[in-house]
Amino acid sequence: MKILIVGSGGREHAVTWKVVKSPLVQKTFVAPGNAGIADLAECVDIKPDDIEGLLAFARREHIDLTIVGPESPLVAGIVDRFRSEGLKIFGPEKAAAELEGSKVFSKSIMKKFGVPTAEYRVFESVNDAKQYIVECEPPIVVKADGLAAGKGVLVCGSAEEGVCAVNDLIEQRIFGEAGKRVVIEQHLRGEELSILAFTDGKQILPLASAQDHKRVFDDDRGPNTGGMGAYSPCPLVHENQIGTVVEKTIRPVIDGLRREGILYTGVIYAGLMMTEKGPFVLEYNCRFGDPETQAILPRLKDDIVPVFLQVAEKDLGQRTLEWDSRACVSVVMASGGYPGAYKKGFIIKGLDELKHKRDVIVFHAGTSRGAERQYLTDGGRVLAVSALGADVREARERAYQTVDIIFFREAHYRKDIGLKALKQGEAVRP
Repeated sequence: MKILIVGSGGREHAVTWKVVKSPLVQKTFVAPGNAGIADLAECVDIKPDDIEGLLAFARREHIDLTIVGPESPLVAGIVDRFRSEGLKIFGPEKAAAELEGSKVFSKSIMKKFGVPTAEYRVFESVNDAKQYIVECEPPIVVKADGLAAGKGVLVCGSAEEGVCAVNDLIEQRIFGEAGKRVVIEQHLRGEELSILAFTDGKQILPLASAQDHKRVFDDDRGPNTGGMGAYSPCPLVHENQIGTVVEKTIRPVIDGLRREGILYTGVIYAGLMMTEKGPFVLEYNCRFGDPETQAILPRLKDDIVPVFLQVAEKDLGQRTLEWDSRACVSVVMASGGYPGAYKKGFIIKGLDELKHKRDVIVFHAGTSRGAERQYLTDGGRVLAVSALGADVREARERAYQTVDIIFFREAHYRKDIGLKALKQGEAVRP
């Protein structure tokens, strides 16, 4: 088989790393990829949003399956376009991808199909939003309606912060058109949990649980990022409880959309808050989480390509997944200043001596190659250092030992990835 993977981040590196292990795969292309991905597959200079360019490449190279990593081409309708030309592709069609493309659509779907979620209101007017905020009891959560690279969720501890958030989103348009509408919702208390699942629109096959760390600084301080690290499994839910959580939080949406003529195929990500009243859905994503994928896929024992194929063919059947009993911790090394302004082009040292390190995988996110073939920083999130261990404690120690070997100027990373698992009790291992 020839496989085309769309994307350039750590998630796509993890997917590529897993795909190239499959005996079914003869050749793997990644568009556009990054310096780390180029060590595994052939990178092609086509942007993820260039749907026609990707389509032309897939035809020319006789690609057997395309796997879409990032959300923007899914929301733009890449799956619809490929399928209209008879090409096999993994991911939800445009109508289904609106679950991530629009927070307003997503919240309305949750309400319609009885999914537990926070109470909310939708606003386009700054003045109306401000008046509502003043009447609310803080904290509140202000969300941009559209895509904002994981940074469009603002937790506001006071009315003043809420008003500033609304000004930034609607008036200042710090996230462009994504902020022309905002969702203001009740702040839920609890611990966050990520549940991902494959689905063909009928059957749902959960992956191992994970917990992301969105805030840029230790102890969940600072602004939201695309994710500063993750670990799997998460002790908030036992492996035997994942099915029950899926039935409450994912099943109603998949079944409800299908009844309305929208068949969701691909992977669905449910960001959950585990409250005293049970799991509440914070958001849905229409693709693999990043950096959760870098913590989950190293634990997957199965060949992932047959699963991708079955989902793309809308026939998942009764497939099951086998998981490594060990835990995985993934620590993101970011550029100084991220998620704000940051510099690029710093030389990354220490990677070559890690290539054969056992139970450690360094996934590249924002990297490129310099004139002398050295790795350079080329993004906000630069690397995700993933390590397996008998438990979260051992995996965490191994990950941070590896982080200490890697160096680039102004590198920033959280020091507390995985500590929540230790505080909550050792993670339950599937």
